[in-house]
Amino acid sequence: MRRYVFDTDSSVTEHEIDVAIVGSGLAGMYAAHHLDAALSCIIFTKERMETSSSSLAQGGIAAVTERDDHFTYHYLDTINAGAGLCDKKAVRLIVEEGPKEIAEMLSIGTQFDIDMDGKLKTTREGGHGMNRILHAGGDATGLEMVRTLKETVRNKKNITLHENAFVADIITEKNRVTGLMVFLGGGWHFYKTDCVILASGGLGQIYRYTTNPYVATGDGFAVALRAGAVMNHLEFIQFHPTGLYTPENRNRQCFLISEAVRGEGGILLNEAGDRFMEHSHPLAELAPRDIVAREIYRQIQEQTLPYVKLDITHRSKEFLTSRFPTIYKTCLEHGIDMTTTPIPVGPVQHYMMGGVKTDLNGETSIKGLLACGEVASTGVHGANRLASNSTLECLVFGRRCAQTANQNAYRPKDASIPSVFHSQHKELHIEQRIIELKGLMVKYCGILRSGRDLKCALERLKDMNSEIKEASLRTIKEMEYCNMVYIAMEILKCAYARKKSIGAHYRTDEGSGSND
Repeated sequence: MRRYVFDTDSSVTEHEIDVAIVGSGLAGMYAAHHLDAALSCIIFTKERMETSSSSLAQGGIAAVTERDDHFTYHYLDTINAGAGLCDKKAVRLIVEEGPKEIAEMLSIGTQFDIDMDGKLKTTREGGHGMNRILHAGGDATGLEMVRTLKETVRNKKNITLHENAFVADIITEKNRVTGLMVFLGGGWHFYKTDCVILASGGLGQIYRYTTNPYVATGDGFAVALRAGAVMNHLEFIQFHPTGLYTPENRNRQCFLISEAVRGEGGILLNEAGDRFMEHSHPLAELAPRDIVAREIYRQIQEQTLPYVKLDITHRSKEFLTSRFPTIYKTCLEHGIDMTTTPIPVGPVQHYMMGGVKTDLNGETSIKGLLACGEVASTGVHGANRLASNSTLECLVFGRRCAQTANQNAYRPKDASIPSVFHSQHKELHIEQRIIELKGLMVKYCGILRSGRDLKCALERLKDMNSEIKEASLRTIKEMEYCNMVYIAMEILKCAYARKKSIGAHYRTDEGSGSND
């Protein structure tokens, strides 16, 4: 694995800043919101500010706001979903700090849905024993929270936003951050800083079917990995049970049919019209996501149709169009009226539980590198994420990363640009290789896994790695591909090493006595 993907065969413009934030989703912007106004900060985002998984979050945000709910209930639901691998201190932290973050979001103008009495509306999602999911605009919760934070952050004089900025490398010296190499405006820029908050989101685009936007190529994971950061729980990848099935979704972004549809009474039916989940788990359709996803996958394997049906037609049209306006509109665009016809759905890659390992303050194994949001492994999710905890985690750890930065940020005076040069430029056939990578991951490292399959995929990725080892990567697409290969290899290694099934990691060969 190469340490850096950039080349220094062209001029580099140098800058100095106090704090760099990589990513403009919920975690990154909430961190920016809480930064000390005396610190200069730049938010780098690969595309537009709004292009993130946070903006797509439909279901909502989990927090204890109802009188009959309690921190202990939320804590236990999270621990149970995580299959015993959650960090109990981290879970306790987000559960107890959750209401404070909701109050903060309300104070800056977030418009969560309220009832006739002006009280926050709550609903229930898979794995939750109580109604504690807040939502906005029915099924546009992430979009509303991002909108609020965007307006708030843009009014802060110490914060600058750089869109269309590709963060290629974190520069380190003696295991501490000294800067970032960024491709921006057609050229290379070196930003001297000793404090980087990594909030770059997910890696879903390494899979053939994913709800993640096209920018989610795992760059943040790979940047941290190449810098030497300790990673954790990379084998735990969440497949959402209900992505909208259409033939056009292959190798593209799939539209998510929120868990909240099942929370409002939607039932799952197989090709024969049988409701199969009520026989698979006591919570039926509201079982933890890994269980529902696996059962849907099994049903699809045993029938002709490549999908199952999510039926909520027993609810009124008025209710469905007001509660799920985005889902209703999108389904109509695909010729499906969810008020009269069941929605075709199937499992899709949705979320990464593991990532860059952090402590409770967002600090990683590299001094000056902080991480929050999906790229971070805070210990909250364990082997399986509880629905709508990720948005809460973004807020709690976004704030904590900012607090850590406020206490420790300063500009390094001795930072220098590493000398990196790769003279060999070979044709990598990027588009073809990316399609192949996606196919390998969905086939061999998806919902069901075996040692033989994982080993097969890993061997092929080693060949891909050899191709890019010494190549000069001249385009962002080539650098993205390099990052995708590296992080996919690490996921496969972790999945191969964990021989027993747990949470979202399900081995079909468990107990066979062999990993091959």
